[in-house]
This record gives sequence, C-alpha cells and structure tokens, in this order.
Amino acid sequence: MLSLPWYIYLLQFVSGLLLANGVPHFVQGICGHPFQSPFASPPGVGESSPVVNVLWGFLNLAAGFALLFAFAPKGSDVIAEWSLVALGALVTALGLARHFGRVRSGR
Repeated sequence: MLSLPWYIYLLQFVSGLLLANGVPHFVQGICGHPFQSPFASPPGVGESSPVVNVLWGFLNLAAGFALLFAFAPKGSDVIAEWSLVALGALVTALGLARHFGRVRSGR
C-alpha cells in the first residue's frame, strides 16, 4: 500500500529522469565535445557547444538532486521509492541511448 501522496512518487521518478539526462550533457561538455541539446537547431538533433551542454547538464543534475533532497525516499515504502528513482533513470537512459544512437548514426 502506498503511504505517501501520489505526487511524491512522481517527483522521485522525475528526479531519476533529470539525473540521467544531466550525465551525457555534462560529461560531453566537460570533455569539450559538441553534443545534441534542446537548444540546438533542430532541437535534440543539432549539436550545441560544450559550454551549453555543461550548463544544460548541470541544470538537470541540480534539479534532479534538489528533487531527490526534497523528496528523498524515506517512507515506509523506501524500496519502492528508490525503485522509482532508478526506473526514472533507466527509462531516460534507454530513451537517450536510442535517440542519440539514431542521431549519431545519421538515421
């Protein structure tokens, strides 16, 4: 039985989503590589500068950690709550792998 309001579980899922999305942008930016971002033309396909990607990645990581800090899994359903954070990260990672794989292969 879920012991917290539904939106807490949703925010935990979103924290995982944001954390996973921040990693490739932040890492590619730090490495000095241009990388796809929502700010490129076309969005998500064109490449943004490393600085844009560092900032975009950092914003995603900061928002993800802020949500995780504010709504950290600590209820009676702590395993289910951490599972939602992990599921958000996994869903995002799989979606990004598929998207970036297609974009980078030219399909």
